[in-house]
Amino acid sequence: MKIQRALLSVSDKTGIESFAKALAERGVEILSTGGTARLLRKHGIPVREVSDYTGFPEIMDGRVKTLNPKIHGGILARRDNAEDSAAMQAHGIEPIDLVCVNLYPFREAVAKAGCTIDEAIENIDIGGPCMVRAAAKNHRFVVVVVDPADYTMVINAMDQDGLDEGKRRALAVKAFAHTAAYDGAIANHFSSLNADGTKRTFPDIFTRQFIKTRHALRYGENPHQEGAFYADPEDVGVSLADCEILQGKAISYNNIADADAAFALVRDFSEPAVVIVKHANPCGVAIGEDQAQTYARARAADPVSAFGGIAAFNRPLEADTAKLIAETFMEVIIAPGFSAAARDVLAAKKNLRLLAAPSSEPVRGGLEFKRVNGGLLVQQRDAHLLDRNACKVVSERAPSEQEWQDMLFAWTVAKHVKSNAIVFAKDGVTLGVGAGQMNRVNSTRIAAQHGGEAIQGSAVASDAFFPFRDGVDALAEAGATAVIQPGGSIRDEEVIAAANEHGLAMIFTGIRHFRH
Repeated sequence: MKIQRALLSVSDKTGIESFAKALAERGVEILSTGGTARLLRKHGIPVREVSDYTGFPEIMDGRVKTLNPKIHGGILARRDNAEDSAAMQAHGIEPIDLVCVNLYPFREAVAKAGCTIDEAIENIDIGGPCMVRAAAKNHRFVVVVVDPADYTMVINAMDQDGLDEGKRRALAVKAFAHTAAYDGAIANHFSSLNADGTKRTFPDIFTRQFIKTRHALRYGENPHQEGAFYADPEDVGVSLADCEILQGKAISYNNIADADAAFALVRDFSEPAVVIVKHANPCGVAIGEDQAQTYARARAADPVSAFGGIAAFNRPLEADTAKLIAETFMEVIIAPGFSAAARDVLAAKKNLRLLAAPSSEPVRGGLEFKRVNGGLLVQQRDAHLLDRNACKVVSERAPSEQEWQDMLFAWTVAKHVKSNAIVFAKDGVTLGVGAGQMNRVNSTRIAAQHGGEAIQGSAVASDAFFPFRDGVDALAEAGATAVIQPGGSIRDEEVIAAANEHGLAMIFTGIRHFRH
């Protein structure tokens, strides 16, 4: 198809003058409106005002400018339909071959503090979505562009083989997604407003758009289930969708889930850290300046579970660490970069997936979702980081500085362990992790049994309060000397008394980290 006439009307003006100039240089007549037209004229690009073309002025403060049969007829006309062609000729309608439109900045407007209902309403685009949808519907004959990132592709295609139907359809899909997300944002905003205009955290109507990533999954949770990985463009911070797979076989559904769990935990540490995860729970975690030694300590914490696990790092992977990784079978390594030497070492492990993350900064906002039959659970992400000064010593014996450090380390790990969570730790490494048990005593016993003699003199973190003293008795019997827990049980006095009987130091945090 040959593009002879284009309509350009954009709120996001990134690159629009270069795009318009390239179109004009290729003999394309440009129709435009308002601020876009003024900007193009400023850059010496010939523009025909939409109002001059339609013979109808912009009215109502610009609310009505493109809602005109000469605009929509030019977009929607089927070029191979005789009746459409006759109607165009009868009414003086000229074909519009390219529509470049993006919409009023509604999200940006309502995100500003103090945005009123009237201000939000004025940032609802009407003409823009109409043109975008019309062009997308008629993509057999019209090119629709909503993303500045596509400008170069469109110009290149014009210079080469043209914009074939496959390219036009892909742009149309992007356009429909653009208007769908826009309408969803409007519905979300207005359904979250109270009668007085104040805003609730969760709207009555919740719309979110997810985009399929380039990471093709081998299958779902099991081989008989298909699976796909979708990214959430509205989520904050770096996610696994942003990671580059440097080597290895196709990543699986379970790999993504486990890698996400490992990466979420390792990002909670400011110091160099290593996290090894198996089936969404950390089985070995360690902190330390020497990366190879730290990895070795994390793996030694539970070498049986570490086999076939996922390892996450919050520093670029070094060659010495890669040599240790190569000693055993691992599924995925995720890190904010890999040294060339580390890549060389691991290249021999053809099936090992290496995920390079653009950053290991912690995620501190956003929402979490959990699908249940018939609905969706939504909550704010648990981004809480413990402030030592907010903790309360409730036992007769205060913890030593080493016990403080061990408790804070164990607490960070416990936040990422499935409830009921119990974590024994000492000297910056986990010794035993009890996860996902139906009662806290069993979690304590499992963690203690795994830790063995190494648990002597360790600290323990519990993700929720001890409802009875039996859990404290069990961890003291195992050899722990300090415990950090939320507190808040009706039997706190009984639990504190047990700690005192055993000579334990006990800390209350006042915060719980259930993870189901």
